[in-house]
Order: sequence, then C-alpha cells, then structure tokens
Amino acid sequence: MRSSSLAMKSPPNELRMLLRHWRDLRGRSQLDLSMDTGVSQRHISFIESGRSIPSRGKLMDIAEALDIPLRERNTLLLAAGYAPIYPDSAWNAPDMQSVAGALRRMLRQHEPFPALVMDRYWNVLMTNDAAPRFFNCFIDLAVHPMPRNLLHLMFDPAGMRPFIANWNDAAKGLLARVHRESVGRVVDEKTKALLAALLAYPGVRAEWQVPEAAGAMPVIPLGFIRDDVVLNYFSLVTTVGTPQTIAAQELRVECMFPADDATERHHTVLMERGSGRNAAVRH
Repeated sequence: MRSSSLAMKSPPNELRMLLRHWRDLRGRSQLDLSMDTGVSQRHISFIESGRSIPSRGKLMDIAEALDIPLRERNTLLLAAGYAPIYPDSAWNAPDMQSVAGALRRMLRQHEPFPALVMDRYWNVLMTNDAAPRFFNCFIDLAVHPMPRNLLHLMFDPAGMRPFIANWNDAAKGLLARVHRESVGRVVDEKTKALLAALLAYPGVRAEWQVPEAAGAMPVIPLGFIRDDVVLNYFSLVTTVGTPQTIAAQELRVECMFPADDATERHHTVLMERGSGRNAAVRH
C-alpha cells in the first residue's frame, strides 16, 4: 500500500494527464488499452480521473503497450510518485562501453563511406574516418564547432547546402525524417525547437514537413555536387535493439551508401583527392 506522503510528491493531475496524452497520441481507447495490458477498463478510467494510482508494474505495462520511450517512462513514474528506473547516463558512460564498442566496429567496417553516430537530436557523437574526410571535400569542418548537428550542417547556407544538388527534395526528406525517426514517434519540445531552427533558415518552407506521395524510386538520394559531378547517396539507419537505458534507445547510426555505380567510382576518386586535406577536426 502506498503512503499518502508518497502520493503527494507529484501534482495530483499530472499522471492522469500524461496517460490520457499518450493514449490519445497512440489512438487507443480505454478498452483497447485494457485488452493490451490486462488492466481493467474501470481501473484505467479511475487512473485517468485521478481516483486511482496504479502499481509500478501495472504502470510499466501500460507504458509498454503505448510504446512510450524510456525517457518519458521515467517522467510517468515520477508523476505517479515512483523513482525512475531507466538510467540516464551519457552515451559513453561505463555501462555503455559494450554498445560503444559495437558502434566503433560498425563505423570502421563502413569505410570508405561516411558513417556517423547521432543522438536523438541529430548531434554527431562519433564518426568513422571517412565522414570528416568526405565533408571536408566540400567545406572546412573546422569552422563548424563541435558538437556538430547534422541537420544544421545540411540546412545552413554556410554549410553543405550549396553543394546539395536536389536541395528542395533533400530538405523535404530530412524534415520528414525528423518526424518519422523521432524516438517513439514523439516530437518532444527539443525536437520542436530543432525543427523551428531549421525552418528559420532562408528558403525553407513549413509545408515541407508534410511527406509527399512516394514516387517510383525506393529512396530519394541525397546528391552532392563536386567538380560538376553529382554524387548520389542514400542512408541506412540502425538503432539499438531492446535498449534498457535512455542513451541506448536514443542512439542512431547513419551509414551513407552510393546510390549508383557511377557515384561509387567517383567517391573513390574524391576521397583519394581529399586525403591530403586537413581532416583532423572530427570526433
């Protein structure tokens, strides 16, 4: 039995508001949630009306059924008066060393093509050797202070944007990816701030966030112009399976691949020419 003092640690309406928010966000009725969790619809109704506080186990069953991200599950636990259970340590903390080691191996194995590890907000945490060498073939990375944000690098007129051949399509695709690849499909406040900053760049239109109907191609390649040649790439994104820490859930590996044989040939030449340039500014 929970003590009254414990129940008073959080605002009485916060838990019910959060649960209703997540249920609405996922488009699930109280009956749907009851069938998914085994928690009675009556009990769910009592929680959302503020008349009942679930046990920690039942609360986590509900969070799992609603696919609530780990960071937000901690918020849910606090709202119910419980201590958070998901560690929020740094991505390179000691308990993340096995994951970090696997990421480094993935980055090395993707040479000679660029690969990056990013956090939830597209901030670059790690790269292979090819990534800074590739970007330094177009711009001087040294003038872009770390930690670098990949989206800002792509949208900034002083960054990669002038070298992107299909800028409008690329920008639309990247904005759509922010929504699609948000952790738990959740556009949180920091993601909204990131989107606002991208939309503030000249020539970026708010309606580009709405995905358009798919064309005949399986992907929209990202084309970079170098010496009057367009090099086309597409990305594969990898995430950590069954994460149990917030950092593990929010990591993403982005690996760039040539979209055609001509790009693969030109990429080899480009990297050989750029190997003598200063590529020391990298993670």
